[in-house]
Amino acid sequence: MRAPTNLEQIRSAEKALAVGTWTITLGAVLYSMLTVTPLMSGHSPKGWEWTAPVLPLVVDAAVVIVVRMDSTLARLNGDGGRWPVVLRWMTGAMTVLLNVGQSALDHDAVGVAIHAVAPLLLIVTAETSLAYRRAIAAALAARAARERDERAERERSQEERRQRERADRIAEYERADRADRERREHDERMADKQREHEERMAREERSEQARREAADRDERQRRQDAERAERERREREASERERLEREREQTAEQDVERLRQKLLSAPAVDERLPEDQARLTVQDCVMARVPQRRAAELTGWSAGWVANRYQELRAAERPALHAVPGRSEDPTTTRPSEEQAS
Repeated sequence: MRAPTNLEQIRSAEKALAVGTWTITLGAVLYSMLTVTPLMSGHSPKGWEWTAPVLPLVVDAAVVIVVRMDSTLARLNGDGGRWPVVLRWMTGAMTVLLNVGQSALDHDAVGVAIHAVAPLLLIVTAETSLAYRRAIAAALAARAARERDERAERERSQEERRQRERADRIAEYERADRADRERREHDERMADKQREHEERMAREERSEQARREAADRDERQRRQDAERAERERREREASERERLEREREQTAEQDVERLRQKLLSAPAVDERLPEDQARLTVQDCVMARVPQRRAAELTGWSAGWVANRYQELRAAERPALHAVPGRSEDPTTTRPSEEQAS
């Protein structure tokens, strides 16, 4: 039970190593292009500055090839010879020199150290990942050899066990034949009892099924009756709500019409009403849809002032119609007395 866990751990480690290696590689390649391109642009002939990214791109492509091929060879437990080593170190040295070149020309020791971090990290990571992969490949090969030996030993043990089992089967064949005849007779008796039991259970099941179906029919009928009663109740309530709503609308329309008739029949005032009382009168006029000229006659205010109040009230929320019945007094006669009393 330990083998699958170990293999999973090895695969997880190889995945982490590959992800980390390629992350560092791609980061170093991107950093190298950003660092080396200005250096190459400054040392390219006039008019050829556009070729500056070519050299860092070529060097970084060689780095990617080296990392990729080393990973494949290590997984196959192969050896490419000395030339991959030469290419790896040559590309690494070129990357270091190109990255620190501008800082070295500027005599910037700190810049040299900073720009050498990425290529040096890439070189060491490539060598380390190669060593890790070779060590993992060697460990897997040793493990495979042990597993082959263990499998061969298990196969020998299984063959010996099969031979012993074959001999035991031959020795017990006659006993098994006798036991088989006795078992068949016993099975026949048990089968008869089982059939009788199944027939009795089938009868009981049919009776129970009929009882459940009757109960289900009764329950469905009760639900249907309840649903019908509930539907009729909702319909009655909806009809009652509609009737009340129509009555409220009719009452509101009648109140508005009475207010309109009152305002139209009220005499014009001789002098301008106080502003608060005039605003209330204009509000009643807007609610009753009375012309602005009539509102000006009832308040004594100018037509422009009345037009502005009309515009404000129409822009705001329309007053509630249920407030209309409360204003049974004449707005041109009662309100002045209320104003005087206050």
